[in-house]
Amino acid sequence: MAEFESNMEFNGKSKPSTMASSLFNRSLTIHSTKSSPKDYVQSPSRFYNSIESMKGKVKKLCNIFESSRTPKSILNESLLAQAKKLKSVKSMGPEYNRYNYGFNNSGIRLPGTEDRIVVYLTSLRGIRRTYEDCYAVRMIFRGFRVCVDERDISMDSAYKKELQSVLGEKNASLPQVFIRGNHVGGAEVIKLMFETGELAKVLDGFPRREPGFVCDRCGDVRFVPCGNCSGSRKVFDEDEGVLKRCLECNENGLIRCIDCCL
Repeated sequence: MAEFESNMEFNGKSKPSTMASSLFNRSLTIHSTKSSPKDYVQSPSRFYNSIESMKGKVKKLCNIFESSRTPKSILNESLLAQAKKLKSVKSMGPEYNRYNYGFNNSGIRLPGTEDRIVVYLTSLRGIRRTYEDCYAVRMIFRGFRVCVDERDISMDSAYKKELQSVLGEKNASLPQVFIRGNHVGGAEVIKLMFETGELAKVLDGFPRREPGFVCDRCGDVRFVPCGNCSGSRKVFDEDEGVLKRCLECNENGLIRCIDCCL
């Protein structure tokens, strides 16, 4: 055996251990040329740094939105101003006049309406916010079951001109409420008065209708077709033999309902 090993060394051939080590080294050189799995897997430190940078960006965005969110942007300044003007009857003292309201010092009055409630509104849904405000005010007064002189400017343009002349504004917002001839305001004022209970005190003394009252003649539309021209706005003049404009109805061929309108 010793002679065989010596012969192997003499012939220039390596021992088995030497051959195994050379093969192992060769395999290492082959695999070292390929990409390491670490190149495809993110290191823990790098992953942690990316999370920290993302947290920083989120924190900056939160600071921006929190700084821009001020109480003034959340609360409506007009509502606060109206709330300050609304005072209880007890705080006004015995000299308080219920029908002067104390919160509206505009001095605007609607002549000939000292015994009623007048609401200028529209029944058209062209502008959603305006229609919703008109509907809300209408429902508030109907909840008290009081008689209201509803003047729909979409049904009769003469009411629009009348409101513009009273307020002195070309583009008056709707709705507008007058109580006993005094100008009260729009939807926001009526809503505040209703929530604080002031509206119930102001409406004290007005006649009340039966619950669920609906006009049989107009169906609470407040207008009916003209009986003179049947809503056509034209009448035949027998003396002259021509058609003439009906003078009893408005531009839509309608007249006010005589059963439910004051």
